[in-house]
Amino acid sequence: MKYNRCGHSGLKLPAISLGLWHNFGHVNDFKNSRNLIFTAFNNGITHFDLANNYGPPPGSAEEVFGKILLENFQGYRDEMIISSKAGYTMWDGPYGDWGSKKYLVSSLDQSLKRMKLDYVDIFYHHRPDPETPLEETMDTLSLMVQQGKALYVGISNYQAPEAEKAIKILKENGTPCLIHQPKYSMFERWVEGGLLDVLEKNGVGCIPFSPLAQGLLTDKYLHGIPADSRVATSGVFLKESNITPEKIEVISKLNDVAHNRQQKLSHMALSWILKDQRITSVLIGASKPEHITEAIIALDHTTFSEEEIKLIDEILA
Repeated sequence: MKYNRCGHSGLKLPAISLGLWHNFGHVNDFKNSRNLIFTAFNNGITHFDLANNYGPPPGSAEEVFGKILLENFQGYRDEMIISSKAGYTMWDGPYGDWGSKKYLVSSLDQSLKRMKLDYVDIFYHHRPDPETPLEETMDTLSLMVQQGKALYVGISNYQAPEAEKAIKILKENGTPCLIHQPKYSMFERWVEGGLLDVLEKNGVGCIPFSPLAQGLLTDKYLHGIPADSRVATSGVFLKESNITPEKIEVISKLNDVAHNRQQKLSHMALSWILKDQRITSVLIGASKPEHITEAIIALDHTTFSEEEIKLIDEILA
């Protein structure tokens, strides 16, 4: 595994990290969830990314992960980077959402209990809150570090201007922003419009999620919708209506570029993100152990020629 320094911090993260957004809830097979953690860790993936509401039901991914840690990873805590977040709806009522001090403190306390941990390595604010003062939210992240409940703090889903303000507040508080977690893929390139420059200027790491666009940036949809695909089984974040003939044509052209690079499309999609030195790590999801071992292969070929970059940009235009 390749490990990259996170911004200007002393922390290194694996180039591939495992997200527990899907496949770790109470609705999932526990043995498979445990096997995914084992496969990741045994292949050098030391970073495991959660959030308070991951499941389903909300909170269950942290409970399942906590059980796996307790039963199988005692003695390995210091070899693991564990992150969690709060900012989306976790419970009903006025205190279970957004970015107030009340919500963030309560949420992290709950997360630590579910995972049976004394601290998380990284605690994120999951999304900006348009109603809570940014100072209150960032001061609360700083408090989490001061209380020893988090070693580092980060932000997620913040646009460039608000990210710059948040980073400034955290720096003034003496708890610098370690990392930003944005949605970024070949199909979702908004971070290139200023955010990556802000992060680089301020020495903040970047760990994109959904690098495969919920599976679109693979070859699985080139010949129809498989019965075990996310579209067929969930259809919440990726719907059948997203898979248009025009989209399939783009995916097919990208697939040809990948083959010419002697890569699978999914490998190239990960490599394409990791070619940028401002990217610390890429978050992948997995429902099968081979999804993890397959993704790691992308690290073997993260360089692109100018011609390849130009061709990909033309296809995506």
